[in-house]
Amino acid sequence: MSRVLVLNAGSATLKFGLYEQDACRLRGLVDRIGDAPALRLHSGEVDTAGFAPAEVGHAGVAEALLDWLDDCIGLDDLAGVGHRVVHGGTELAEPVRLDADRLTYLTGLEPLAPLHQPHALAIVRDLLARHPELPQVACFDTAFHRTQPRLRQLFALPRRLADEGVLRYGFHGLSYAHVARRLAEVVGPASAQGRVVVAHLGQGCSLCALEAGRSVATSMGFTALDGMMMGSRCGRLDPGVVLYLLRERGMSVDEVERLLYHDSGLLGVSGLSADMRDLLGSHDAHAAEAVALFIDRLIGEIGTLVALLGGLDALVFTGGIGEHAAEIRQRTLHRLGWLGITLDAPANARHDLRIDRGHSSVPRGPAVAVIPTDEEGEMALGTRACLAREGASFPR
Repeated sequence: MSRVLVLNAGSATLKFGLYEQDACRLRGLVDRIGDAPALRLHSGEVDTAGFAPAEVGHAGVAEALLDWLDDCIGLDDLAGVGHRVVHGGTELAEPVRLDADRLTYLTGLEPLAPLHQPHALAIVRDLLARHPELPQVACFDTAFHRTQPRLRQLFALPRRLADEGVLRYGFHGLSYAHVARRLAEVVGPASAQGRVVVAHLGQGCSLCALEAGRSVATSMGFTALDGMMMGSRCGRLDPGVVLYLLRERGMSVDEVERLLYHDSGLLGVSGLSADMRDLLGSHDAHAAEAVALFIDRLIGEIGTLVALLGGLDALVFTGGIGEHAAEIRQRTLHRLGWLGITLDAPANARHDLRIDRGHSSVPRGPAVAVIPTDEEGEMALGTRACLAREGASFPR
């Protein structure tokens, strides 16, 4: 088995990676989709000049990226393509080869992940039209959280709804799987097998509680709208607000969906931007308030998971904000001193893997780490395993 391509369609980015055996030969992303999309390479030496999207939205960017990849690496002789598909529902809990029935099933889950699922499946269909014999594999963000105890999957709703699949699924599972894989080398085997909270902070944000490297609780629920405040999503919200908007303000369901997914979060509170980089660089009072609210909500989510775990052995930051925004980490950890955390400020400013003081002497309090996520690497592993397990090509 030779080359595998992975495609990771996010809410504001489209990432990709080309893998040969265990090595990544080409990696990059298109970011700021919907605004001013630009192709950036993290590794590999190819000319990006041929990338020219006709439109700034997801569809135009995806089509342009596939055209560019076809030209510079050739897609027809790949062993397969792996896709990040956010929601696998109750039926799919490991990477699977896509066939017509599975594609139909996953399409039915689009309302549960409207910022991600439609874009990922549109790319699958585009590739199917271009290269109908090319095997395609779906890797699911929900799969990692299937180890959660049943109580953590339930809502306090009539039982029949749980039986029909209205459950807490959790997301960002590919990111958490990678972090769990690297935990021991960064924080040591004892802490890695203990009580760990991982904060995946980016355009989408969530937190996960791990015990022995397995998900036991997470902040996101039925959809990727729940839990932590995000770039343009509101996060946890009193459901009565939705009823009020529908009944008293006369908003339509589509208008409320737009408000909660696209017009809220950092963007809604600041009125300026959904990008933390823009807000941290701004002197606007509303930008400062959005950042302060983000940190306040983050501390609350961490506290909830620490309580469920009964303590904390390690706290990990990952994702675009988690990995690169030293100020967010510093301000958050300053308010978590009650957990015994001692921040190493120079290490934090350098974005070191370990940013707690205890890592260089006798451990004092929980380990604190910054572990860059690698969803694409996790997808490549899952795609290869699935191709080896399942065989045949995508049916026409």
